[in-house]
Amino acid sequence: MSTKKVEIRDEYITLGQFLKIVDLISSGGEAKSFLSTKNVIINNNLDNRRGRKLYKGDQIEIDHQIYEIC
Repeated sequence: MSTKKVEIRDEYITLGQFLKIVDLISSGGEAKSFLSTKNVIINNNLDNRRGRKLYKGDQIEIDHQIYEIC
């Protein structure tokens, strides 16, 4: 399984913003329903809070795809 790098310009982004950046949702309004149906693992911990802050170095796994914030 390859890791996809996701570059951010700010100190952090929220999980909801991340889902839009990687094209898993098309609008912020979809984040809540997406997160209620998917397991999102952040740094080896299950987390479905759309406001969760993601920082450089964080790893996110969704549907067997791993993303790394850089």
